[in-house]
Amino acid sequence: MRFLSRRLVMPNDLNYANSLFGGRALEWIDEEAAIYAICKLETNCLVTKHIGEISFESAALQGDVVEFGLETKKVGRTSITITCLVRNKATKKTICLADDIVFVQVDPKTRLPIPHGKTMALLSKQTESEINTLDD
Repeated sequence: MRFLSRRLVMPNDLNYANSLFGGRALEWIDEEAAIYAICKLETNCLVTKHIGEISFESAALQGDVVEFGLETKKVGRTSITITCLVRNKATKKTICLADDIVFVQVDPKTRLPIPHGKTMALLSKQTESEINTLDD
């Protein structure tokens, strides 16, 4: 799993118990997963279809830096399924795991699902190429 982005937990992100509000974490997860899917499928004509099991493991507090690990779980004809792990950057302790986040590519005019033409093998090759480029 690659950890691709980070966020700082700010006062506006807190719940009544002074820890990261679950709704804010879910907002971040949906946004981070969408960005990941957009980059993988090379289109921004995607919609969130489904978010499966969400498990909150530990709290994040004001001032904590949280990071988002994302990976492709499955690739369908019109969809991509992603797993997102949110963890504390300093302690590496899991804050939240969101599994089976499904995005579907849609036609920009009709908003109906359309094939994206990607496979798991193609996306793996794309990731490998991206990693090699980072080393340059």
